[in-house]
Amino acid sequence: MSKQIPVTVLTGYLGAGKTTLLNRILSEPHGKKFAVIINEFGSVGVDNDLVVGVDEEVFEMNNGCICCTVRGDLIRIISGLMRRGLDKFDGIIVETTGLADPAPVAQTFFMDDDVKKATRLDAVVTVVDAKHVLQRLKDSPEAEDQIAFADIIVLNKMDMVTADELAAVESAINAINPYAQVHKTTNSQIALDKVLDKGAFDLNRILEIEPAFLEGKHSHNHDSAVKSVALQSDKPLIMGRFEQWMSEVLAEQGPNILRSKGVLNIRNSPRRFVFQAVHMISDSAPGNAWKDGEKKTSKLVFIGRNLDKAALQKGFEDCLEQLAA
Repeated sequence: MSKQIPVTVLTGYLGAGKTTLLNRILSEPHGKKFAVIINEFGSVGVDNDLVVGVDEEVFEMNNGCICCTVRGDLIRIISGLMRRGLDKFDGIIVETTGLADPAPVAQTFFMDDDVKKATRLDAVVTVVDAKHVLQRLKDSPEAEDQIAFADIIVLNKMDMVTADELAAVESAINAINPYAQVHKTTNSQIALDKVLDKGAFDLNRILEIEPAFLEGKHSHNHDSAVKSVALQSDKPLIMGRFEQWMSEVLAEQGPNILRSKGVLNIRNSPRRFVFQAVHMISDSAPGNAWKDGEKKTSKLVFIGRNLDKAALQKGFEDCLEQLAA
C-alpha cells in the first residue's frame, strides 16, 4: 500500500444535519472520489436519495447498535475495498447512525492490522444541533458521547438560536470537550477543508497547527457527567512505567474513559511519543523529533465519566523521572 487512505467518521445525534453535511461533501466540485459507508438502522438508509448523480460508492452496514457487528461490517467493507484497490479513492467517510456511540467505529482503526496499514483515522467529526442539543444532553447519553469523542464539531442550525442560547450551548460543549475544533454553520454549510483531511486525530499535527492545544485552559460545567482531565510535566517519562500504568488505567477504567490522547517526552528519546486510545483500545508510536532548544513537555488528556483526577495525577507523576535535587 503506497499510502494510507484518510478516514472521516461523521457522527451526531438524530436530526443534527449529518446527512446534509455528507450530501455537501459528495456534491461539491472538489474533484475527489470518496467511498461512503453508512451505518443505519434497517430501512432508515439514505443511500438511494443521497447519491443521485454523484459518482461515489456507498455501502450500508447493518444494525448500528451492536459493537461487534459494526466492527465486523466495517472491516469486511474496507477489506473488500482493499482488494479492489483503495488507491482509487481520496478518502473514506463513515456516517454513523444518530443513536450511535462512535467508539466501535473508531476502535476498528486500532484493532485490525490490515485496516490499520491501509487507512488512517483522520478525524471524528460530530454535527451538533445548536437548537436542541441542551435537551439531548439531558436525556440522551449518546449525544454527550458523540461530543466527547469529537476532534471537530460542526455546530449546526445557528440560524435557529439566540445569542444567549448559543452561549449556553458553547458552555455545555466546552465542559464536555474543550479540545475539539468548533465551526458554526447553518444547513451544515462549511468549507470542506475544515472537516476533511485535517489530521485531527494525529496529535503531532494538531500541535503543529495549534500549539495551545491540550493546555487545559477551560471552564467546567459541573452539571455534565463527562469531564476532562489534563496532565502535563516537563520531567521526562519513563517508558516502561508509563506503559504499565496506562495499561492498568485502561483495563480498570476503560469503559468510563471515552478518549485519551497525549504527546509525551520519553526519557532518552529524541522524538515525541504519541499516544491515543478509545476506551480500552490504545495505539502509540514515535512522533516528530524535538527541535533544538524546544521545551520538552508531556501533555496527556482523558475525557470520560467518573474520572478521579487526583489518582490520575498521581499515576502520571509516578511515571516521571525523579530528578536529583
